[in-house]
Amino acid sequence: MARSLLCQIEKQKLDWADMFYLVAWPNEARDLRFWPAHPPSFRTSIDRYSSPPRRRRKWHAACWSSSWPRTWELIRHHCMLQMFQGQPQGLRMNHYPPCRQANIVLGMSPHTDAAGLTLLLQVNDMPGLQIGRDGKWFAVDALDGALVLIVGDILEILSNGKYRCVVHQAAVHPSRERMSAAVFHRPCLGAVVGPLPEPVKDGGGRARYRSIGYLDFMKRYFSAKLDGLNDLDILNIDL
Repeated sequence: MARSLLCQIEKQKLDWADMFYLVAWPNEARDLRFWPAHPPSFRTSIDRYSSPPRRRRKWHAACWSSSWPRTWELIRHHCMLQMFQGQPQGLRMNHYPPCRQANIVLGMSPHTDAAGLTLLLQVNDMPGLQIGRDGKWFAVDALDGALVLIVGDILEILSNGKYRCVVHQAAVHPSRERMSAAVFHRPCLGAVVGPLPEPVKDGGGRARYRSIGYLDFMKRYFSAKLDGLNDLDILNIDL
């Protein structure tokens, strides 16, 4: 589980990476002063991906609900779509330069994402993404053009633990660089996040997590990381 694996981290390694983060959606949240002017296609490419977000939002929800008996026909009427109305999207581009002492650094330390879903594109053929499970790390192949779908903290809460957030980290190579791009799909800041009725009912009628405003969740998320804690432990009713 995410919380047990995070607690097993005995020694903090340095992050060896260059990162660039921007808000891709909504339009009014963009600060174009910090957007690269080169290559010229950068802004138009982001526009094409981010607008309109409705179809991607429904697609993500359909992916989530596809393994439930009632599937999309039930979930599409629920407040989840209102929760993601406008679907704030953050884009982070990562560059992991080679490091001769790759064994003593990480491209990115072990973490979970404070999002519903993260779409990760491994830009070159250099692997580095690692998934944590049962105290071990498993490498993810870098397939050309493939998107990696990563379940975040918010989806674990909404699904009442049916879908677990994914602990992951980025490794670096001693002689080759690695690049990736991640898009984070988050609820609105004013949304209240809690287990949805359908998964609670499917799980025996008991909610495993407390409801919380997403803005408060983000504050707890960063506070927990600084304190070396797991943010979902704070909301877990069973703990």
